[in-house]
Amino acid sequence: MIHKITTLAIALFIGSYGNAQEVEFTEYNLDNGLHVILHQDNTAPVVATSVMYHVGGKDREEGRTGFAHFFEHLLFEGTENIPKGKWFQIVSSNGGSNNANTTNDRTYYYEIFPSNNLELGLWMESERMMHPIIKQEGVDTQNEVVKEERRMRYNNSPYGNLLQSVSSNLFEKHPYKDPNVGYMEDLDAATLDEFKEYFDKYYVPNNAVLVVAGDIDISKTKRMIQDYFGPIPSGEEINRNLPEEEPITEQINATATDPNIQIPATVLAYRTPEFTDKDSYILNMISDYLSGGNSSKLYKKLVDDQKQALQVAAFNLEQEDYGMYLIFALPLGDTSLETLNQEMEEEIAKLRNELISEKDFQKLQNKAESDYVNSNSSVAGIANSLARNYLLYGDTDLINEEIEIYRSITREDIKRVANEYLKPNQRVVLEYLPESSNVE
Repeated sequence: MIHKITTLAIALFIGSYGNAQEVEFTEYNLDNGLHVILHQDNTAPVVATSVMYHVGGKDREEGRTGFAHFFEHLLFEGTENIPKGKWFQIVSSNGGSNNANTTNDRTYYYEIFPSNNLELGLWMESERMMHPIIKQEGVDTQNEVVKEERRMRYNNSPYGNLLQSVSSNLFEKHPYKDPNVGYMEDLDAATLDEFKEYFDKYYVPNNAVLVVAGDIDISKTKRMIQDYFGPIPSGEEINRNLPEEEPITEQINATATDPNIQIPATVLAYRTPEFTDKDSYILNMISDYLSGGNSSKLYKKLVDDQKQALQVAAFNLEQEDYGMYLIFALPLGDTSLETLNQEMEEEIAKLRNELISEKDFQKLQNKAESDYVNSNSSVAGIANSLARNYLLYGDTDLINEEIEIYRSITREDIKRVANEYLKPNQRVVLEYLPESSNVE
């Protein structure tokens, strides 16, 4: 079936927005349960081929964390028809680029090729799904890669473990309490059979969506997809029964240390609704209001005017089961973390008690529209949006509808959401300190 999608074009003058551009996409299912979405754009000879699997860091057993992130690496090792270590060479030698990333909720692989190499991209992703080589040698190799990534990005990076310190205090039961990258002892202890069982469970057609976007012929692309993906057998239905968290009703005070920092940080963190909830969109707007640019409330107050902070940021970490809303600040000079907390809470209290100005509200609406256009300004961006909207939000048409969600938000909504989720008794206050620090 053909759907009409609307994307907005930003006019290059007066900061206004132009008329909607219509884009078409086609979606259907293969017999094995693989959902396929095709977007045709023949304006440039480029095609993006992507597969998103509904598997992420939260899909694990106790004592076996980090498998999804591990497979992000392992599934580049090679297949029955792609020699070990040749994946990236094949892509680059054919004029393409590729990458992958994993969150707590999904794993995303993609290639971008000149459109005459569409079939190559389809073949490679079908090989990844159907014929991966999962042997002890590859597991050992990628285990070292993941360990090095953890050392560089987390253990040896300033503030690298801050997010994990927050999530481990915001969640007691849900797998979001553990790092997406997992614990190294869990990966070290895992057997080859456990890795194979994990692949067989999650990396199956009926737990994935294939998106092809760009300079394609729909009929020819459908035939190629059937040839390469049709023979892959479906897997067992995946049933998730993840534990639910009890509401936070009293402020949680926590401390963590980091040997890689000299300046402490403070974080106010709140557990918020899943990303399909409209309130999650409102929290995105609140983030822009508090710290989106130099004229935002917290930045202007704490960095520019009062010179109490080196940096301040508010952001909504959107997730499938629960979100996390964080407000982060680094003190300047002798400013205490407690002072920063009080100043940040003062601005949040204003959101709970007052309506923001019409001028500030219009700026938020303009920012939402700009972000929406930018996210879908390339075939790669559109491919990502289509995959995410179908697999995680359950609505492919969200690529068209999302901007209407933002437009429907009111100043009263912002006040309501601040009252519902951003109260002092519903938060974690984390002091993130230099190791052996006595900073107050």
